[in-house]
Amino acid sequence: MTRIANVGVGGKNPVRIMGILNTSPESFYKKSIHITKTHIKNSIQEMENDGVDFIDVGGMSTAPYLSTIVSEKTESKRILDAVKIIQNVSNIPISVDTCRAKPARDALEHGVEIINDISGLKYDKKMKDVISDFSPSLILCAFDSKTVTGNAVSVTTKLLQESLKIAKKSHVSSNKIVLDPSIGFFRKEGKGPFFTKIKSDWVKRDLTIIQNLNSIKGRYPILISVSNKSFLGKILNKNPSDRLFGSIAAESISVTNGADIVRTHNVKATKDAITIGSNLKK
Repeated sequence: MTRIANVGVGGKNPVRIMGILNTSPESFYKKSIHITKTHIKNSIQEMENDGVDFIDVGGMSTAPYLSTIVSEKTESKRILDAVKIIQNVSNIPISVDTCRAKPARDALEHGVEIINDISGLKYDKKMKDVISDFSPSLILCAFDSKTVTGNAVSVTTKLLQESLKIAKKSHVSSNKIVLDPSIGFFRKEGKGPFFTKIKSDWVKRDLTIIQNLNSIKGRYPILISVSNKSFLGKILNKNPSDRLFGSIAAESISVTNGADIVRTHNVKATKDAITIGSNLKK
């Protein structure tokens, strides 16, 4: 079993890269969508050649500004089709990006090693039972179903602590947990249920979090996912397909500020970014 948390702690290990593989046609970044067997196979081989450490497979877009909920059956099928292809061509550890218990259980039954839950185990009450049954490595993201107010760093830390309590009640060892402060998922408004509502400036919130990753992480590794995110679009006034340079700049800065894993659409460019960021760490 891969322990995703065995990375980056205290600067002892290199920063790792998690490559994104979306199987959902509704995803916001169209270049990341992989549906056909050939497309998935080629993408995995390319990411592996470029130095990826984990693959994160998503079967449903959760972008706050999109209304993209699909059935659990559809999400599971998309995920499992991709997982089987990956397992046939690579031994790269696989993460599944889902906050719903049925797709998570299906993935774990097929050998997936990591669950990346954008709700931090809070969206689906059955998720804690799945986690307890399989004890996978976890990526816990900051989330609340209610509007939150207050200092961005304090609020994010509090929400992550809540998710840690759920994980511990599900008997997951601390050395199998990574925290994600959920860049892009704190918004004033949205169409889907998978974001945390705030009343303050969401771009400022994301920038504040990136600046304070070391304050949030505590003794847990931090995963950061800034690749092609909306705050870059707001700052640069560019569409997702034109945010590569902004993405790698944000990733490099995130590493200098404490990120241990970088989740990205752009593995090759990110590899260079985190190499520079790691060398600039104090």
